Amino acid sequence: MNALSSFCAAILCIPLGTPALGWGPDGHELVGSIADKLLTGLPAKAQVDSILGFELSVAAPWLDCVRTVVRHTDGTFEYSLDPNHPEFGRPCMSFQTPAERARMEDYVRRNWSNCETKLGHGCHESYHFADVAVQHGRYDRSFAGTSRYDIVSAIKAAIAVLKDGPAPAPFSIVDKKEALFLLAHVMGDLHQPLHVGSLYLDSRGNRLNPDDISGVDPESETAGGNFLRDSRSNLHSEWDKIPGGLSPTASPEMVSEAAAVLGSSGPLDDRPAAWANESIQASQTAFAGLTFGKHGAENWAMQKADENAYRQMQDKLQRDQLVKAGARLAELLKAIWP
Repeated sequence: MNALSSFCAAILCIPLGTPALGWGPDGHELVGSIADKLLTGLPAKAQVDSILGFELSVAAPWLDCVRTVVRHTDGTFEYSLDPNHPEFGRPCMSFQTPAERARMEDYVRRNWSNCETKLGHGCHESYHFADVAVQHGRYDRSFAGTSRYDIVSAIKAAIAVLKDGPAPAPFSIVDKKEALFLLAHVMGDLHQPLHVGSLYLDSRGNRLNPDDISGVDPESETAGGNFLRDSRSNLHSEWDKIPGGLSPTASPEMVSEAAAVLGSSGPLDDRPAAWANESIQASQTAFAGLTFGKHGAENWAMQKADENAYRQMQDKLQRDQLVKAGARLAELLKAIWP
């Protein structure tokens, strides 16, 4: 066990990547829309329609909708639309029936204390991310920032349920509908580079690798860029926003690009880690050209060497990753239901 993992085990925590919402609802709907169109007319689409009763584009925001389920002091759970996140009003409206609201509450209850997490946070929040130091360039369960309930593990758990098996511990996934909700969302998150690759910085803003240092300070974790700020926002939230000009509905051009994405080889269970490798490598590009200076708890000041050049790179990389996410969501479902 590495130094950071040892620290977290001692206080029952995992470095939570946070409140940021991978891609936001528009991005998740777009990933689902690409997959819907790639699956048109195939057996996998018939299976999805039968299980969900609606399209993947509708299902994809679900895992962020459940973030507004509140745990009360008496141990009960209650879903309500969050006034602090009005952007989830429309995307979550499909889940406002009594049965669907009860499902969201029950999902959070079952996935709240089933792992080691920070006080006041549910385990289900950890399913959205990993925080692998970018120096590695690849995902490995031995690295700091990974866990048996991180994003790669969550995708494998959803696949297991869709293939008629049980969800591995600690995941609680009651049926295939819930597995599709989970998969449609976290496949989008997996391709948002800052949901997998992360920086660890010392007090002066210098980069370090927690897996190479004995006794690393756990406060070196930047949580996938959530603690890296410029004058406008944090870096993670900047990457969650899809490029201007894209809509939640996939264009024919994006569907064509997704259809051209090369399929993956090897067992299904190996593919999420392989795709995580790509996202960590993409995060190296996302963090390139940035410098940092520490000021305040959990907050490093961030500067870009060339703001315009960075924005152009970001827009292209985000678009490419969204296309891949939709293509690979469809790929998994076609492999499960050929």
